[in-house]
Amino acid sequence: MKTKLIKLSKETNSELTEVFLRLQNNPYKNYMSFKNEVSTIISKNIVPKELIEICNTIRTDRESGETYAHLIQNCPIDPVRPVFDHDDPVTDKYQKKTTFVGEGFLELFAQLTDMPLLAYETRNNGDFFHDVYAHSKYHGTQTQKTDSELFYHNDRTAHSVRADYLALLGMRSHEQNRIYTGYIDGRAILKFLNEHHQSILRQPYFFTPFDDYSRDSNKDQVVSQVHPILENYHSFRYYDTRTTYINDAPVEAKEALLALKDAIIKAEKDHIHIKTGDLFVFPNQDGLHNREIIEIAFPEEAKNRWILKTYNFSSTKRLKEFSSYFHENIPGLVKEIVTVK
Repeated sequence: MKTKLIKLSKETNSELTEVFLRLQNNPYKNYMSFKNEVSTIISKNIVPKELIEICNTIRTDRESGETYAHLIQNCPIDPVRPVFDHDDPVTDKYQKKTTFVGEGFLELFAQLTDMPLLAYETRNNGDFFHDVYAHSKYHGTQTQKTDSELFYHNDRTAHSVRADYLALLGMRSHEQNRIYTGYIDGRAILKFLNEHHQSILRQPYFFTPFDDYSRDSNKDQVVSQVHPILENYHSFRYYDTRTTYINDAPVEAKEALLALKDAIIKAEKDHIHIKTGDLFVFPNQDGLHNREIIEIAFPEEAKNRWILKTYNFSSTKRLKEFSSYFHENIPGLVKEIVTVK
């Protein structure tokens, strides 16, 4: 169940970087055109054989259950990676970022592994590529825009449409700042939950408030609908300190929630240092992840740490299960109408 380590060769890195530097479409202006342009890289058979084999290995690992988490080192990223304004980093990125190597690699990887991207109309202007980057307003909060630690969770826990996988590409990370992404395979958590507690966690006795950034993006997003915490075999819908039981939940629900907190502490964990050029891909629902800050040697570099991120479905078939949520001409983009003024 451990994260599998893979490393791209220098030759493959250079070859892909050259290809992505020639991309003509801006993914933040027209994602579908960008996606189609990346598709032509596959149709023209110019994808390096090494990357195709790596993606095939990842798909095989998932199908067999050997591991669901992979760390790929030496991935192509943009040669010039600007520092963004911390008061409005998303808008600043639109102005300063003129090449799309990182985005191209994430899109190509998604297509080769059949992991279509997911986006939300009211989150980051509907972008399919997000930044894990410090925003001054969200210091000390539990959002991807914070420079603080994050508790164990799934991304978008409170939302009805949630990613099956997350892909985190290190764009800028100082190696002497020890900031780790913790990951727990859901199967490791189950080892410490008895059958009764698992049964209770599968009942809709729980709810999750939306995070600060989600509420600011869409005032309708306050709390989730009532939901179970445990689904499928080892899928979790949980944000530590946020997900809790409903008012009229039975005592067993409270006991099961405490048992889950204990299980998370006891479960075997991976601690991944996402360095510049690393791609960490792991389940969003079939496990939990966090951010741990162990030591900051260079505070300014920590503030400017930048990870390019995508939400991914596990397959095209899985994406189609949520087709009623999407814009008609943009599969994967969730429609969200704001009614609260």
